[in-house]
This record gives sequence, C-alpha cells and structure tokens, in this order.
Amino acid sequence: MEEKKGLSSTAYGGIKGEDYIPYVPVNKAMPEVTVMSIVWGCIFAVIFGAANTYLGLKVGMTIAAGIPTAILGTGILKGIFKRNNILEVNVIQIMASMGESLAGGLIFVIPAIILLGQRLSVGTIFLVSLLGGAIGLFFVVPLRRYLTIEEHGRLLYPEGMATSEILVNASEGGEGFRTMTTGLGVGAVYKFLSGGFGLWREETEWVIKPVQGTIFGLDVMASLFGVGYIIGIKLDLVMFAGSIFAWFGLIPIIKYFGANIPGAIFPSATPIAEMDAWDIWSSYIKYIGAGAVAAGGIIGIIKSIPAISKSVKSATGNMNVKNEKRSKNSGIRDTNDDIPLKWITFGIVLTFFLVWLVPMAGVRVGALGSLLAILFSFLFAVVSARIVGIIGTSNNPISGMTIATLLFVTAILKATGRVGNEGMIAALVIGGVVCIATAIAGGAAQGMKTTFIVGGNPRHVELSMILAFAIAAIPLGYVILLLDKAYTIGSKEVLAPQATLMSMIVQGIMNGQMPWILIIVGVVIGIMCELVKIPVLPFALGIYLPIHLNAATLVGGVIRSFVEKKYKSDEYELKARDERGILLSSGLVAGDALIGILIAIFAAAGISDKVAFGKNVAWLTPVTQNPWTALVIGMALAYWMYKYTVKENKNIASRIKKNKVEA
Repeated sequence: MEEKKGLSSTAYGGIKGEDYIPYVPVNKAMPEVTVMSIVWGCIFAVIFGAANTYLGLKVGMTIAAGIPTAILGTGILKGIFKRNNILEVNVIQIMASMGESLAGGLIFVIPAIILLGQRLSVGTIFLVSLLGGAIGLFFVVPLRRYLTIEEHGRLLYPEGMATSEILVNASEGGEGFRTMTTGLGVGAVYKFLSGGFGLWREETEWVIKPVQGTIFGLDVMASLFGVGYIIGIKLDLVMFAGSIFAWFGLIPIIKYFGANIPGAIFPSATPIAEMDAWDIWSSYIKYIGAGAVAAGGIIGIIKSIPAISKSVKSATGNMNVKNEKRSKNSGIRDTNDDIPLKWITFGIVLTFFLVWLVPMAGVRVGALGSLLAILFSFLFAVVSARIVGIIGTSNNPISGMTIATLLFVTAILKATGRVGNEGMIAALVIGGVVCIATAIAGGAAQGMKTTFIVGGNPRHVELSMILAFAIAAIPLGYVILLLDKAYTIGSKEVLAPQATLMSMIVQGIMNGQMPWILIIVGVVIGIMCELVKIPVLPFALGIYLPIHLNAATLVGGVIRSFVEKKYKSDEYELKARDERGILLSSGLVAGDALIGILIAIFAAAGISDKVAFGKNVAWLTPVTQNPWTALVIGMALAYWMYKYTVKENKNIASRIKKNKVEA
C-alpha cells in the first residue's frame, strides 16, 4: 500500500466522527480478514492469553497485547511474508487483545471454583469463556457507532489510539520487532536457567529479626521487572508502599501483641507466638488486603456512577441505530457495517438458555441465575465499553464490578434457597460469565476504536473477535488446570489474588465464616487512601501480595525513571526510549510466562527435579541457593534492561519527530 506519514490530527477530535477520513481510504481495496491474519491472530491470542493467565495467577496483573502484537504482526507480515497491509495487522492485534481480555476475565473468578474444592474441566472453562465473551461483545456491538463515531474526540480510548499510532508507524522500520523479540528471547532464557535448571533462586528473602522477625524479599523474575517498567514508577511506589505498610507495620504489630497470647485467634488455628511472618500474612494480612481491594473496587464503581448512568442511557437510546449500507459492488470498503441486530438478539436469547440449562462446574444456575448473568453482563459491559474510553483498559475497575455482581448474586441465591457449596459455585459461575463479559467488552471497545481510526470493516473485526476468544479459551483453560496441578492454586507459587478474594466473598455471605473485623479494617484503609488521594487498588494490592513481588516491580519502575531522567530534556528521544522500553518489557513478560508454563508442564509430569540440577548437584547448591547470587544476577538483568533501552537509535526519535511535525 502507499504509505502515509502518520495519523492526521483529526484522529484525536476537532471534527465530527462522521467527517473523519480513515487512515486507509474507503475506496482503496485491501484484504482484511485473510488466512494470514486469522492464523496469526489466533496464534497471538493464545500466546498473550496464556502469558497473561500465568502472570495474572502469579501476581494479579496482566499486560496489554495490542501494541506488542501490532509490532510483531507488522514485522512478521512485512519482514517474512512481504505483506505491508495495516488492515491485516489490525485484525491480528485485535484477536491477540481478545486473548488478553479473556485471560483478564478468567483469572478473577474461575480459579475461585477450584479454591472451593470443586473439580473443573476444560469444557466448563471453555463454555463460561464463550458465553461470557459472546454476551459482552453482543452488548457492545450495537453501541459501536455511538462510542466511536458520535463520541469521537470525547472518548479518547487511549490504548486504541496508541495502537493506531503503532500500526501507522510500525511499517517504517524493524526496530520495534527486533526489540520485542530480543525481550522475548532474553525472558525465555532467563526463566529457563532460573526456574528450569535452577541455577539461581527466583526468590530472595531475608528475615529482619529486630522487626519482630518480619521478612524482606525480592522475586528476581524478568516478568516482574517488565511489568514494573510498563506500569511506571508512580504506581510501583504505591504498591511497594502497601507492602511496606503490611510487612513492616501490620505483621510486626500483630506479632508484638500476639506473642504472649497462649491460644489461637480466628481465623488461624495456630497461636501467634508460634507463627512466622509468612503465617501471619496468610492468616491475617490477606484478609485485610482483601478488604482494601474490595473497597477499592467499590469506590471505583461509586466514582463511575455518572459514567454508568450515561452509558445505560446511551445504550437504550442507541440500540436500534441502523447503520448505513453501501452497495457491495460500489468498490467502497464499508467502515460502518456491524453484525446484524437480529443475529445479536438471537445470540443473547441463546446465551440465556445455555446458561440456564447447561450444567457448569457440576451445577445448573437455573432461570433466575441466567437472568442475573444477562442483566449484570448488560450493565457492566456497557459501563466497561464506555469507561475504558476515558481511563483506559488498564484502569478498568473490573474487580469492583465483579465484587458488586457476587455480592448481589450470592445474596439473592441465598435468599431463594440456593445455599451451601452448590449455591457458592452457582454464584461464581454467574460471576465468571459477567466478569468475562466485562473484560471482553472493554477490550472490544478499544479494538473498535482502532478499527475506526485505521479504516477497517467493523463486522469483519467483530467476527474475528468471537473466533479469537473461542480459540483461546481451551488452551487458557489448560493453563489454569496445569498450574493448579503443578503448584496448587492459592499457594505461594500461584497466589491467584483476585480469585482468592472472590471465593472469600461468596463463602463469607453464604456461611458467615469470615473474619469480618479484618475485612472491615481493610475497607477502612481503602477509604483512608481515597480520602488522601492515594490510588486505592494499587495500595491494596501492595498489602494483599507478598512484598517480594512488589519489590520486583519497583525495580522495573526505577529503571524507567532512570531512562526518563536521562532524556527528560528531549521530548522525542524520551518518547523513543519509552516505546523501546515498553516493547522490551512486554517481550520479557511474554518470554518468562511462556517458559513458566513449560516448566509447569514438567512439574505436573513429575520430571521437574530431573531438569533442575542446580538444586540437586551438591557442589552447586551453596551457590545456586544463596539469595545473594539471585540478587546479583537480578541486578545484572536490570542493568541490561537499562542499557538496551538507552542504546542509541536515531531512526526512532527522528521518525517520531517527523510524524509530529507533518501531522
């Protein structure tokens, strides 16, 4: 295709949406949904979905797939197959984003069913994923024109616009592709040597005896360094502050006052005097952290009430908007074509009956449960699709919407006689459908914005989204079950923080076996954070997660702060380094996660000890198991990340400057 030099300024607003001219003119015939785009889209949906499932269950965070896949897709199509087609790459990155969004929905609720002791099958995970994903997309499609065209310039969709910029500019060079694949390779090798061969520990830890024996630790993992770089120093510091508060404030004070108490204090069955820092964290701090996370989610919902109200109002007013139809023989590519409303209506009705009648996780949710799933999915899918246009997908309060769903659904089921383990599992199945619908709706809305900006066909993209999360659901289900078999979900190796919180909520409502005073303390901490303008959810996650994880993400944030300080006087160089650093970090996360899944396969098969000779060879063990060895190697990785990010490359900065001037 004939290349332009960048997006026009009207892509960000200043004109009516219907007057915006897409990057690829509508009269230019270009293939979009092709065998190439579908195959690579499915591959990246599985890769980034699996990586985010692994990362989310380990540390409770996920990374965006759109921008990295835009870089990788362009590099593969242009560099290997000699195809320079932005519309094909757009389909690829949107399908990858569906894998990421599905993972973000799955990790919140589905593992909670396992935590209740219920066996899960891949078939159940697939069905919940398909139904939740479909219903989330079906409720957003009728709003596409309103959200992307009528609200053009008012709803920015930050990730969607960033991906549009990357799609437009990625074809000008292979630097981004090389950076991403370098990170992927380094992350994979690093993980294989540490987690696989066991040449050094992935977790360093020191007991601080003067502070009641509390612990300071650092997980020297490439994925955590990468996540820390991506989210930035501000949020990293807030999360680390939460960990300092928990491990150097709450744990010592609990140990101090409990040391002379002879008996156990609920919910622990062990006296505090006999507990170490890890025991106190798992028995008490996790509940305080859960209360703070719940408060953060609910506060997010309360602050979003104006957006919720406007979204629901716009939904009811725009559901019947009829899109313009162009003749198929006109030679004009249709950029205003969606899945027909009658298909969507049929899909919603079919979903209702499937949720009602098909057993999932060993229970049927019934007609009432299915109706609740549809109603909450509609409410929160609409909210999600709009709110990500304002604050971005990474700040989408999915946790708050899921908590709200479970609170209402569990209470309603209990009031109607659905109690005990069956009632809790039914509530979680309903919550799983709603959570996945919410996550898919937010990701789909970002993808629709990108499609509008570059000039793709919405119906093609919408159908490719369905294919993506349907294909990704099965391998993502296997990843969840594999991690549970290899390490046990809820253990130190696979914390599953969000799922643990969701299981606590339904158990607390159903049977009352909940240390409510600890939850209330956490809620008060969350409210205090909101009052003093501290981001609640990051601080709450800092309390809820081990300090080892948040110390590691802080390392990534520190690297980024050094990079930004070095180039703060040069706008174009700074943007170039940020772009490179984020791509490198995304590669590190993906490489680490994919090898982590491979190692979990070894562990589940019982052959991990044969691979990890660094833990079993006598003369190596004193070195490989020394925490200082891991710390030195981790700092070497951090230094390499910094040096690679600041490495000279005039092409990137000059390209950014040129595009801004021409725009």
